Amino acid sequence: MPVCRSRPHPACAESRGDLMAVAVRPGQKLTVDEICDELRIARSTFYDWRQKGRGPRCIRLPNGSLRIRRGDFENWLMDCEDHS
Repeated sequence: MPVCRSRPHPACAESRGDLMAVAVRPGQKLTVDEICDELRIARSTFYDWRQKGRGPRCIRLPNGSLRIRRGDFENWLMDCEDHS
């Protein structure tokens, strides 16, 4: 298994059922495409969630693109867990 030392790549992920473990670097910021790939959703779904206030916290860069802190994404995923 290759070791990822920078940005996670699908070839460096280890599948565990529906969960994927990826190498994470501190302070990592993800793109919308990376979030969509990890969740296996369409970009339109991400933007729909964002419009409704149900998506993860985002950072808007001066060029208009979005980034999501890995920590914010992980916290958002934990908040989405079904505890029933």
